[in-house]
Amino acid sequence: MSEIRAEEVTHVDAPPKARVSDVVDESPRESFERKRDYLEGFLKAEPPKLASGEPGGDLYEAVIASLKEIFDPEIPVNIYDLGLIYGVEVDEGHVHINMTLTTPHCPVAESMPMEVELRVGSVPGVGVVDVNLVWDPPWDASKMTDEARLELGML
Repeated sequence: MSEIRAEEVTHVDAPPKARVSDVVDESPRESFERKRDYLEGFLKAEPPKLASGEPGGDLYEAVIASLKEIFDPEIPVNIYDLGLIYGVEVDEGHVHINMTLTTPHCPVAESMPMEVELRVGSVPGVGVVDVNLVWDPPWDASKMTDEARLELGML
């Protein structure tokens, strides 16, 4: 077993106080110049370059834009804002899309995935498009964007 020792302290020296004489003597102008130099470097810095297949990248955003041009025939909202697109992955011209439909009995169940493949395939820089139609999780109105809800009068 280890032994615990206690020591009684009766006095502790106070830490040194800051003195006005300790401050480096500089004019407000000099202080401002230093800050401006810092800001100039900060403002000249460019945002990090995104890979074109990452969200925010050129190719990825072009794919999303093409998906927003496809409308559900029964609902006047594009399939992206409707929440039918569950995932988009772009890898050097290969696009993989997971999507669903509002119901398995949707009249466009056979044609919609082909339309998605054709539209996305026509985006410059896209070579191969794989569209995977999934039913899990099932689509519901909570997957819609606020813009889609507003368009349908649900807000």
